[in-house]
Amino acid sequence: MLTLFKNAHVYSPDDQGIKDVLVGGKSIIAIQENIELSDSFKTEIIECKGLNLVPGLIDSHVHITGGGGEGGPASRMPELEISMMIDGGVTTVIGCLGTDGITRTVESVLMKVKSIRAKGMSAWMYTGAYQVPPPTITGDIAKDIALFEEIIGVGEIAISDHRSSVPTLSELTKLVAHARVAGMIGGKAGIVNMHMGDANDPFRPIHDVVANSELKYTQFLPTHCNRNDYIFEDAKSYGKLGYVDITTSSYPYFPDEEIKPSRALKELLESGVPIENITFTSDACGSLPGFDPVTGKLIKIEMGLPDSVLREIRDAVVDEGVPLEKALFVATCNPARILKLNGKGFIKTGFDADILLLDKHLEVSLLMANGVIVKK
Repeated sequence: MLTLFKNAHVYSPDDQGIKDVLVGGKSIIAIQENIELSDSFKTEIIECKGLNLVPGLIDSHVHITGGGGEGGPASRMPELEISMMIDGGVTTVIGCLGTDGITRTVESVLMKVKSIRAKGMSAWMYTGAYQVPPPTITGDIAKDIALFEEIIGVGEIAISDHRSSVPTLSELTKLVAHARVAGMIGGKAGIVNMHMGDANDPFRPIHDVVANSELKYTQFLPTHCNRNDYIFEDAKSYGKLGYVDITTSSYPYFPDEEIKPSRALKELLESGVPIENITFTSDACGSLPGFDPVTGKLIKIEMGLPDSVLREIRDAVVDEGVPLEKALFVATCNPARILKLNGKGFIKTGFDADILLLDKHLEVSLLMANGVIVKK
């Protein structure tokens, strides 16, 4: 069976105008202005007039086995469900542990990745957790990255946070260097996903590693860069050196502290941060805790969902005036390029048929994952 999308406004994510897109198997096999097929081909034709055809979204920071636990056993968050991905137009996730690298395991994340793949979606993962040294499968982050196809890097490693294990400069440098070499050997990104906390001068540990080694800023992917006003101000400078990840699901739970992601995107671009350096992720199924600034006591906890990524892309376009093709970068081609996810993030011939159809309100109309329609 072939699938032919007719008369769609195609964003690759660059604006390609009105095109037809032909899918065969799990791949995009043609993109042209007018594709006509013989009746001998069994083809499902989907009329897309008035619809935007964009890459399926990549959510590259999801606690797929559940996160949380800062408030005790009752505060543990549930696992990711495939329906959560579908509702948000997400076809690819990157799984990770978080605060709890003690009772939750890297092995369970790996099996959840395999489960997501078995159900037709795409998934990879980070080894490790907040702690340094990080939990692993083999006992060595480099072996995990080099030997397991599903493992692309390390994370999320916590810094500048009261829940961090407070790694020394030497410990952090060795970890990042080890991940880089493992990525080279395994043909992976070998990147280190960094959980950024609320401490002042939060990027200082990363600056110190780069200043005292041969490592580059592009070896780090710091997340939660919109969690308060001062880290966001620092991100406007840091983003010119390396990548910045904006967490979408924490808004509107913490409107007094958080910078709304859609506004954050606009301000980062106005500050001169290249669009190629910005990503959006949901932090879905992880806890969104609020702590008393004086006592450090947990006072509330929330949970985000993957659909927050599309919501904030939509708000960036509608409310902040960011062009759709630029807004899409943050959850399509950027994570695909940064994390070396081959075949993902673009509407191009030969790439995986991860296709999202959006209506004029930028709501999900259809979702195809690896050539199979999962929502229509």
